Amino acid sequence: MSTRTLISPAVLAKRRGKRLYWSAFALVTGGFTVVFLGPLYWLVSSGFKDTQEVVRTPPTLVPESFTPENYSRAWEVMDLSSLLFNTFYYAFGALAFQLILDVAAAYSLSRLRPVLGKAILGMMLATLMIPATVLVVPQYLTVLDVPIVERNLLNTPWAIWLPSVTNAFNIFLLKRFFDSIPKELLDAASMDGASPMRVLWSIVLPISRPILGVVSIFAVVGVWKDFLWPMLTLPDPAKQTLNVGIYSLSNGVPVNVLIAALTIASLPTLIVFLIFQRNIMGGLTAGSLKG
Repeated sequence: MSTRTLISPAVLAKRRGKRLYWSAFALVTGGFTVVFLGPLYWLVSSGFKDTQEVVRTPPTLVPESFTPENYSRAWEVMDLSSLLFNTFYYAFGALAFQLILDVAAAYSLSRLRPVLGKAILGMMLATLMIPATVLVVPQYLTVLDVPIVERNLLNTPWAIWLPSVTNAFNIFLLKRFFDSIPKELLDAASMDGASPMRVLWSIVLPISRPILGVVSIFAVVGVWKDFLWPMLTLPDPAKQTLNVGIYSLSNGVPVNVLIAALTIASLPTLIVFLIFQRNIMGGLTAGSLKG
């Protein structure tokens, strides 16, 4: 049985059909490449221009005044090493808490089947419908004076870690993957005397590496790209994240040096995506089909 396509195989077999097909393919691919890679190219190339060239109208496509010193100046003037360390510290701390608590929540909803588990999952997913900016004020008041313990968490890593711990989307991804694990495999382990915790540690987690990788990337990138919340909760310049630190130190900094700093700030997440893009797509589709 042949698959129906926009262009029939008979037309595609002709010389004119091939020309039209490849011309349309090249046009669409080139257009999407320009749209997605154009801003990235402008960001990187502008970091190599001098101050006059970077604000020139119309802009130059290729830097005429090649100035790689802008990147070293940005590294020194904005103290990017400290800001990078702070951001890595916050990001991987949030990752550790998310992996521990989100995996436990997803495994409980998937395999332990608590009372009202479906209702709890539904309420978790309902929080995805609430815009993040709506929650800024109540979250800020909470970290300003945490109920029961009565602690002020401003300028502490806990102000970043605690709001990111329970991520409904990550819990849903993990639960969907755990649901796809053959029930017979887990039942066999239980019959051999393994406790639920032992089953999770020895069987579920080793075969859940793809989805755990996806959740890890989402957790790190979520903290890395956040701006509003760290700006509110980390007013101390010595404890700020990369995005907030660059914004705070941008006054009086030449535009080309500022663009170079933004390029450096963007590189880690781009490198992570390029390295793990296959794992990201594989993890997102993992568990979508059972059997």
